[in-house]
Amino acid sequence: MDFSLKHLAATTLMLASLSSFTTAAHANITPQQGAAILKTFSDASITDFRQFLTSVAKSDLAKTDDLGTAISAFLDNKSLSADQQNEIHRLLGLYTRVKYGSAATETLRELVAIPTFRVDGVAQHDNPEFIKIADKIKSLAQAFNLTFRNVDNRVYEISLEGSGDEVVGIHAHADVVPVTPENWVLKDGTRLDPFKVTLIGDRMYGRGTEDDKNGIVVALYAMKVIKEEKLPLARNFKLLVDTTEETSGDAIPYYFEHNPTPNYNLALDGGYPVVIAEKGYGTVMANFPKRKADGKGAEIVSMTGGLATNQIPSASVATLLSDKPAELAASLQKAGTEYAKRNGGDFEVTAKVVGKDVTLTVTGVSAHSSEPESGINPVARMLVFINSLDGKVALKHNHITDAARYAADNWGLDYLGGKLAVGFSDAFMGPLTTSLTFVGMDENTFKLAVNLRVPKGKSPEVLKREIADKLDAWSKKSRVAVAFDYSIAEPMYRNPEGEWVKALLAVASENLGMEHKFGTSAGATSVHELPNGVQFGLARPEVKYTGHTDNEFKTVDQFLLDLQIVTEMFGRIGQLPKL
Repeated sequence: MDFSLKHLAATTLMLASLSSFTTAAHANITPQQGAAILKTFSDASITDFRQFLTSVAKSDLAKTDDLGTAISAFLDNKSLSADQQNEIHRLLGLYTRVKYGSAATETLRELVAIPTFRVDGVAQHDNPEFIKIADKIKSLAQAFNLTFRNVDNRVYEISLEGSGDEVVGIHAHADVVPVTPENWVLKDGTRLDPFKVTLIGDRMYGRGTEDDKNGIVVALYAMKVIKEEKLPLARNFKLLVDTTEETSGDAIPYYFEHNPTPNYNLALDGGYPVVIAEKGYGTVMANFPKRKADGKGAEIVSMTGGLATNQIPSASVATLLSDKPAELAASLQKAGTEYAKRNGGDFEVTAKVVGKDVTLTVTGVSAHSSEPESGINPVARMLVFINSLDGKVALKHNHITDAARYAADNWGLDYLGGKLAVGFSDAFMGPLTTSLTFVGMDENTFKLAVNLRVPKGKSPEVLKREIADKLDAWSKKSRVAVAFDYSIAEPMYRNPEGEWVKALLAVASENLGMEHKFGTSAGATSVHELPNGVQFGLARPEVKYTGHTDNEFKTVDQFLLDLQIVTEMFGRIGQLPKL
């Protein structure tokens, strides 16, 4: 290994300092002080980390704080205290943001431009778009002098080697949820391309900017800096890029059938500061056999909903056939306006004649199904509205009206399981949520999914039995033909112990100005069943999450802050003598 003298000095210093901190320590640089440092530099004004530190040491901030002492000790190859070591890592994050912020933003653009969503009938590992993104990540990793492995096009592994045997797995994913392009329209009428990053103000719009190509990018650049500066690590890091996180979830299990499991696992695919609990993911899939319509009136022949079970769309559209389309549209519009007013007035129902058909649209607010409270579900509102038309607008009965009756009777507009009387809550993890999401139809079946997010407090087996008993009783009583498929996973809860979670909590909460406490999430990640698995960002809990929504975006400032935080995390977790 060809170390230059300056890098050898940094290596010697940081190795010597590994033994200097055994208890939780803090970095005293506040977000405000960090902002002041950032204003002083541009990517063109710095060459490497040591030169950056030398410049910071000459600033007023360094002269009036203990920061100057820490920098001098580092540059002079002296032993550092725990607090000083953390100051250096805080500065490493700031340096990475200045030096590589623009390059990282461009890389995010390049990854978003690759449409890595599920295609029916094509396995992810055979999808050409996943092969394309694998090649792109490989070229980046190799340019950064990192070790890249493509594990059968299921997981892309990027390694950063340290001196010990422990491995920290950093989890992100390359797949995204599908899009409905016509729904990507801003309130001012601006149309967006979901697979092209569009910068408007501070917002970078594009599928994957929030979930989760941003996670891949910030981890890669953090690893690049650690490698470039030849900073020693007491353990190894592996960035594991999943390809099926949004669909089957089988890529990570496949990887671990062939590779050892990391000792510690961090998902850059959830919330800040550190999330130690995840609700269990569940689905109740109702399958209604297609049947010939009976009765008199208009017939509903199609309906749209979410394209995935974990996606609440912004709109649901039904198509109706009628001998008198203009009359039908007027009746539906009148009934829809009254229905919206009765149910909060925060969504819109419109009916229009399109050719010989009538298009009925319910417009709500899209959301990730783990946060139904942050959206207004048009799927639930469409189904309950259709069911409410009985006696007001003549409709033939078929599989879609069967589904509407099922939805209205058992789930309604409530997303807490209250209609079915299965709701419960945990004081830390929050309530069970139940969201009508996915709508699918083939030549034989109309499918309707309810997405569950299950806290601790009731076992999946007990909850499944409760739901199944109630739905079976309803099916017999209503004489509606329907077959149910159930899947409910255990929730995750970690006991937050160890120096590593203390360090993670300090890094995130100090940089973000957040309360110093652990969080919980309704979203399940790939660390759900892995040892020492937690979420470490990259979403702020006080801000609405835009992943899975139409017009998904990440702000430039938050993306750069993520880059800063994740780099500091790599340095700090990598240097701790014991996790």
